[in-house]
Amino acid sequence: MSYPTVVNGTLALKLLMPLKWLNENLEKVIILISYSGMAGIIFVEIIRRFFFNLQAPWSTSIPVLLFLWLTWFGASLNVKQRSHLSLNEIRIRLPYTGQFLCQILDAILWIAFGMLVIYFTSEQVKVAHFNFAIVPGTDNVMQWWFYLATPLAWTLLIFRVIQNLVEDCLRFKRNKPFNLTPAIMD
Repeated sequence: MSYPTVVNGTLALKLLMPLKWLNENLEKVIILISYSGMAGIIFVEIIRRFFFNLQAPWSTSIPVLLFLWLTWFGASLNVKQRSHLSLNEIRIRLPYTGQFLCQILDAILWIAFGMLVIYFTSEQVKVAHFNFAIVPGTDNVMQWWFYLATPLAWTLLIFRVIQNLVEDCLRFKRNKPFNLTPAIMD
C-alpha cells in the first residue's frame, strides 16, 4: 500500500465522518431543537402570564407551528428506526420471499404517499410565501418557514425508506433474516 493511498483514505474518512454523524442524528437534532423551543416558549409564557400578567402575542402560535417540525421529522425518525406502525405479526408468519415482497410493497407505498405529501404541501408553502403570510402576533416571522417542515421531512422520510429498502435487498441477497422488530430505542 502506498503512502498517497493511505493519506487519501484517511482524508476520505475524515470527510465522511460528518456525513455519517448527520445521517445518524439529523432527525434527533431537529426534534430536540423544536421540542426545546416549544417547551421553552410555553414555560416562559406561563411564568409571565401568571406572575406578571403579560403574554407575548405570538406565544400561542409559534409552539403550534414548531410542532410541525417535531412531528414530521419524528415520523422520519420512526421510519429510519422501523418503529412506525406496521403489521409485523402477519409478516413474521409469511415465508421469507413473502416478507421481502411486503418490504418492497411498504417502500413503494411510502414513496408514493410521500410524493403526494411533498407535492401538495409544497403548494401550501408556495401560497404562504407568495402571500407573505405572517405568523399571528408577529411582525416579520413568516408562516412558510414552518410549513416548509412538511415537504422537507417527507423528502428525508423517502430517503430513509430507500435506505431501508437497500438494506432489505442486501439482506435478501445474503439470505439473512429481516429486521421485523422495531428498534424503538436506538
